[in-house]
Amino acid sequence: MKKELSSEQHEELLGILKGRFEKNMDRHKGMQWPNVQARLEAHPAKLWSLNEMERTGGEPDIIEHDQSTGEYVFYDCSAESPKARRSLCYDRAALEARKEFKPENNAIDMANAMGITLLTEEQYRKLQQFGKFDTKTSSWVKTPDSIRKLGGAVFCDRRYDTVFLYHNGAESYYAARGFRGLLKV
Repeated sequence: MKKELSSEQHEELLGILKGRFEKNMDRHKGMQWPNVQARLEAHPAKLWSLNEMERTGGEPDIIEHDQSTGEYVFYDCSAESPKARRSLCYDRAALEARKEFKPENNAIDMANAMGITLLTEEQYRKLQQFGKFDTKTSSWVKTPDSIRKLGGAVFCDRRYDTVFLYHNGAESYYAARGFRGLLKV
């Protein structure tokens, strides 16, 4: 698969990201779009991953800026778990363990193919400081190895104005559960 954007896709994506950036300045106080765009232009492969985040319904936007590396960190900021990333088991082992009714994919492999990583619980909670996300859906988050070794996986959502962390069998999947990711540029 070709992991680069056409010039038209490149310009369209930059326009979408700039519009979202300007509309949601509370997510990235003190940051300036020209600096972000320069960083994006310097890393065209990352634009492909951002486009995948956008294409699958993630609505990526900047939540963090690492001063030491200069990296901008884009999180999926869609109100609900990205639509084209739902009905997935947690990882490949979970998918292969299912005897019937296997979903088409799993969250870890899909994130890797997109060039992004799943949010950790801490990152998920950080995102929730900027709005009310997953009030009707839930999102797989990076599961600690100690839990995964026992067959489980964890996910988060927001209910009753509170962010909850839950567990489930890693092979489970639901139409209302997807995953949120991040990309460092």
